[in-house]
Amino acid sequence: MKKLKITLASSVFLFMSACVTINVYFPAAEAEDAAEKIINTIIGDDDGQGQIESHNPQGFNFNPLNWFISSAHAQVNINISSAAIVEITKRMKSRYDDSLKKYLDKGVIGFSNKGFIEIVDAKSLGLKDRQKAKKLVADENRDRKALYREIAVANGHADWEESIQSVFVKKWLKKAHAGWKYQDADGNWQSK
Repeated sequence: MKKLKITLASSVFLFMSACVTINVYFPAAEAEDAAEKIINTIIGDDDGQGQIESHNPQGFNFNPLNWFISSAHAQVNINISSAAIVEITKRMKSRYDDSLKKYLDKGVIGFSNKGFIEIVDAKSLGLKDRQKAKKLVADENRDRKALYREIAVANGHADWEESIQSVFVKKWLKKAHAGWKYQDADGNWQSK
């Protein structure tokens, strides 16, 4: 009986020591790189590194040798090449080229501190242009919301949506051109 207890205790100890806890953290640096690539694709960049490709998707990687360690951190690469993300990015690029850039350059539309765009100076627009700008803002914000959600979902972490959105807030501002409007943390509109 004593031998059975020792064997059972040894088996439980071995089983528990073999268990691996994988802590998947929000990969802020990787998310910043992904956001920068997407934004460069939409509004352009100086180094030509902004194109998103729809092949060779990246996913979660971890070393099987870590199975023998009591706790392992999974290395995470942000996947921005899903079909949905590529399609949203294409729509945003087309919208930027067709009309959004013009409104940003004039200071009529600016970047909000929530990762979206807003009309800053509606009074400078005629009624017809004001309606066009409202539709433009609504379409862009719908795609931005979808983009943040799709990146989180494509990476298996719907709970990352808010963190991804926060990363984009910083990157949109960083990539804004001189003279473009943006909203500071207190909600005040500034020019870059």
